[in-house]
Amino acid sequence: MKVRLGEVIQLNPREQLPKGKVAKKIAMDNLKPFSREIAGYEMGAYNGGTKFRNEDTLLARITPCLENGKTAYVNILDSEEVAFGSTEYFVLRAKKELIDPLYLYYLSISNDFRNVAIKSMTGTSGRQRAQKEAILNYEFDLPSLSDQRKIAHIIGCLDDKKVLNNRINDNLDALLTTIFNDHMERASFEEASLTDIATYKNGLAMQKYRPENHKQSLPVLKIKELNQGHTDDSSDRCSAHIDESVIVHTGDIIFSWSGTLLVKNWSGRTAGLNQHLFKVTSKHYPDWFIYEWTKHHLCKFQAIASGKATTMGHIKRSDLKSSQVLIPNKNELDMLDAKMNPFYNQRIELIKENQRLVDLKQTLLQKYF
Repeated sequence: MKVRLGEVIQLNPREQLPKGKVAKKIAMDNLKPFSREIAGYEMGAYNGGTKFRNEDTLLARITPCLENGKTAYVNILDSEEVAFGSTEYFVLRAKKELIDPLYLYYLSISNDFRNVAIKSMTGTSGRQRAQKEAILNYEFDLPSLSDQRKIAHIIGCLDDKKVLNNRINDNLDALLTTIFNDHMERASFEEASLTDIATYKNGLAMQKYRPENHKQSLPVLKIKELNQGHTDDSSDRCSAHIDESVIVHTGDIIFSWSGTLLVKNWSGRTAGLNQHLFKVTSKHYPDWFIYEWTKHHLCKFQAIASGKATTMGHIKRSDLKSSQVLIPNKNELDMLDAKMNPFYNQRIELIKENQRLVDLKQTLLQKYF
């Protein structure tokens, strides 16, 4: 059955939330790119903004948040609780007798819907917004409610598994750091620096390595992609014929040393490494060892970068060289490796599984929407 979206939803529905009342506030920063889950909230006095309940969909309408996939499904509130958030959200509420709320969410992240919303954007550069009329007039085939629920359940199970994997991964990450710190306090060691244990390979200015054609190209990994955990259709492309040292594979350790300073295992597909990012490797020490030591100094590096008020915050290679590490003797390192390596490898396998789940989800979205 062909319908217009405005026939089956309420857009920015009215809710009662008195000015000054303390309620949960879900800011734009709490929406993560291409993630169903809302990453937290804060309590604040309501003084304006969109209002919503569980089962509503929050769709960022402003650039670049819309293009970056900031669309979330509200499921963190109590029954009948009303929360508020950015004025730059469209709140989509399902008319439940016509459309399933979770099905509506997956419709809102489909390529076809996103393309319509993005193409409708108007306004000054940097402040463009999707248009309400384009959202309400979006036309699509609507299956029966029972079929909608089946489709939403199938795709939802993939998201549920990814959420579970991320929680396990967070716990494993914390466990690795706890074991590492505990052992470093007790081990016999020699002093060295970060540059003694690892190679920090800077990426390339990829605009100089444009591909001749799409088939012989790779997506470019920049800070945006590192933050969202994957490349996408809007990512730049580079030639596939670049040195292997600046090609990144799933699970590789990436350290962004300029702008937003992060240390992460790359969770996306194979990509070309852009400048301002280090690929961290070692020929002599386990990956968990160089990962933990780099992460150990991250707060210091962030403080150094934040002190550069006149430029984009960054660190220098001299900061890496001056950062002390402690290297246990071989027997102790081997014993620690026997503990750490299984946990670290499990993290990498979960990252790879999540990538497969994302691929399957995209296949199903293209099939059903």
